[in-house]
Amino acid sequence: MDMTLLFKALADDSRLRIMLLLQLMELSVGELAAVLDQSQPRVSRHVRILAEAGLAERHKEGSWVFLRPALPRLNHKAASLLDAFLRHDDAVGPVLSAQHAADRAQLDAIRAIREQRAADFFAQHAGQWDAIRSLHLPEADVEAALADMIRDQPLGRLLDIGTGTGRMIELFADSAEHSTALDRSPEMLRLARAKLQHHATEQVDLVQADFYALPLIDQGFDTILLHQVLHYAQNPQGVIDEAGRVAAPGARIAIVDFAPHALEELRERDAHARLGFGDDQIATMLAGAGIDLIETRSLSGGALTVKIWLGVRHGKAPPASLHPQRQQTPRKAAA
Repeated sequence: MDMTLLFKALADDSRLRIMLLLQLMELSVGELAAVLDQSQPRVSRHVRILAEAGLAERHKEGSWVFLRPALPRLNHKAASLLDAFLRHDDAVGPVLSAQHAADRAQLDAIRAIREQRAADFFAQHAGQWDAIRSLHLPEADVEAALADMIRDQPLGRLLDIGTGTGRMIELFADSAEHSTALDRSPEMLRLARAKLQHHATEQVDLVQADFYALPLIDQGFDTILLHQVLHYAQNPQGVIDEAGRVAAPGARIAIVDFAPHALEELRERDAHARLGFGDDQIATMLAGAGIDLIETRSLSGGALTVKIWLGVRHGKAPPASLHPQRQQTPRKAAA
């Protein structure tokens, strides 16, 4: 860390306001501009300075660029101390503290806008989702069964591949050490962001990526979920292989999907690439990724049977105290 560069970046009221806001939730440049009542070019300049100093980091979701604090991801004592300092409401003087209180009020308006957009999206697509849900037992029963299978031990570092609206993170984030919600669709991530925006920024990451090429470090997660996503994969083995790569020794991988069925309309109408999976098929794919299938549950209640397969990555899990901090750092791309 370049401490001179870092403190120069913080020697500006607007950039301090930005850093205090980012402790509360991830924000786009446009959202920051609205809160600060400044132009987007001016806010972009502040963001660039904060990013170059190692205080904030940018990540792109479609055409949107979101900002989050970078300090929690740095393995440096000074970074931890400064991050803790910025999380106190009295971290700055009385004038900026009063301004921060007003900024927080503006955040409530942003949260409301996000939630309304999510509600509008659900209203537009409710018929499509309701048609699928009507074919199997209620989601609450599936969620309860999944929770019963994985909550018997700490979830540790949780990864939800194909998070969709973020429902799995909403259910399990409070039981996890850290959660990462990953989806290919920027639109779905915006829905997940609205659902998860009340979680602290250091507790949940949202990542846009393809499930065939996870931009995540090897062996970085203790619990991995694939909830109703594998049937969209043309190459499900490739998805499971990537899950196996990022799974730590002893990590658990839970797959929730349909048993084999003949409802071709799901392929034609809803882009399902696979019409369910058999137990032997899942066991073989898991074994190919170094994962042992240890438990299977069938949940019948309609035209479709929901299956939950639970696997464990080969190898012994290290003690929780040996987990390196902030291991959700994305894997560096190949040169």
